[in-house]
Amino acid sequence: MRCTLGVDVGTSTSKGVLVDEHGGIVATAVVAHDVQRPRPGWVEMDGEIWWDEFAALARDLLGQRPEAEVAAVGVSGMGPCVLLADDRDLPVRPAILYGVDTRSGDEIARMTAELGEDEITRIGGSRLTSQAAGPKIAWVFDHEPDAAARARRLFMPASFLALKLTGEYVLDHQSASQTSPLYDVENGGWHEPWWDRYATGIERPRLLWAGDIAGAVTDAAAHVTGIATGTPVIAGTIDAWSEAVSVGAHGSGDLMLMYGTTMFLIATDESTLRTPSMWTTVGAFAGTRNLAGGLATSGAITAWLKDLTEADYPTLLAEAEASGPGAHGLVMLPYFAGERTPILDPDARGVIAGLTLTHTRGDLYRAALEATALGVRHNVETMRAAGADIRRIVAVGGGTQGALWLRIVSDATGLTQQVPRTTIGASYGAAFLAATAIAESDATPSIAEWNPVAETIVPDPEASRVYDALFDRYLRLYAGTKDVMHELAAQQRGVA
Repeated sequence: MRCTLGVDVGTSTSKGVLVDEHGGIVATAVVAHDVQRPRPGWVEMDGEIWWDEFAALARDLLGQRPEAEVAAVGVSGMGPCVLLADDRDLPVRPAILYGVDTRSGDEIARMTAELGEDEITRIGGSRLTSQAAGPKIAWVFDHEPDAAARARRLFMPASFLALKLTGEYVLDHQSASQTSPLYDVENGGWHEPWWDRYATGIERPRLLWAGDIAGAVTDAAAHVTGIATGTPVIAGTIDAWSEAVSVGAHGSGDLMLMYGTTMFLIATDESTLRTPSMWTTVGAFAGTRNLAGGLATSGAITAWLKDLTEADYPTLLAEAEASGPGAHGLVMLPYFAGERTPILDPDARGVIAGLTLTHTRGDLYRAALEATALGVRHNVETMRAAGADIRRIVAVGGGTQGALWLRIVSDATGLTQQVPRTTIGASYGAAFLAATAIAESDATPSIAEWNPVAETIVPDPEASRVYDALFDRYLRLYAGTKDVMHELAAQQRGVA
């Protein structure tokens, strides 16, 4: 049986799939892991775990289906991350994760002052925020000079896996465009003057597109993983973009909405759209541009409530369903780990307003689901104001298994969502990219055939009217509590 193997390294799990030539999943495997939070605002992970988990997943998948012939390997991972390695490709410190890690505020301010916000936006596409990898590289140079002195290469999860599998030092264009301000979005390459200034002594990775073949599995990697020597490996990309590939949401006018521990949105266009409060990047494929955004927490809040109440998800969902739109007069701000877009406020904090002694855990759980839905609406409205022509919404990720959450998002945004048959996400997208990389030109697989739409969620006008009023309160609640949030955030950091 001829298959492609896809692995994605996520925030809380790594997932692997074996997919046959028709897009059918024939084996799956998952490994859970934790991130480290050594200080408030810091989120890190040991990069070597990425390779250990890839090898474990590959052996598990091939053990399930020993008859499988792996024709190509796809990789993806959370990002943008900053994993700096020495001249032997050994990490010099734990990887600094994407926008949930907010340590680089001083570097953002310094680089913006040195380079100018307009020039940063012109070259890199977006203003610098906690999502940008460039300031995190600068943070290492500023605060850990010994580690910086040993750093010779820059990796993200997908590129580190590609290195371990093939020995090739590459990075895909999409991931590179999130190392702002070190990548030139319009010209599609490294901006060498700024790289040399802020990543001194670090070799620039060779740039490829996500579906390009990076190299072939080495003898050493074959011994560890069980994948045959010589098997092609693609460059891969950041998980959210691989998610978009997995559901075919990468054409002009598409919006991919990823439900997970965090929430991510990617709008695709042929032209470059810019707005100060979102992220402008290149797409997963040559010739496309993206306007992207993300909530710092979504499923993380529901997991927190589950642990806090010691109730299981089915019970909480049933109680939230019974609560009804508006959660009996509650409104929540989902900023439990700061917020990414569109407020770009790492010191934002979670708020639950309207609580009385009559409110139940079902009301709280409903309010959490509604908070993330209103956060999605805030992002969508900001994208549209920047010129995004959003014509199709495609949902993906583990959260799509919950019908209530999907329905609340459609009701709160007023948008119809399409849910494909397979929503496992980035690992499936990586397997698809691997399949296209080795296909003959007249036999390139189609994601529409691999993964057709299985369900369509249409908004309920009555519920949407409730959420229209709630969204206004949501916006005013942040404006009215922002100063107190920031004071509390400073206290939490121990500086006030």
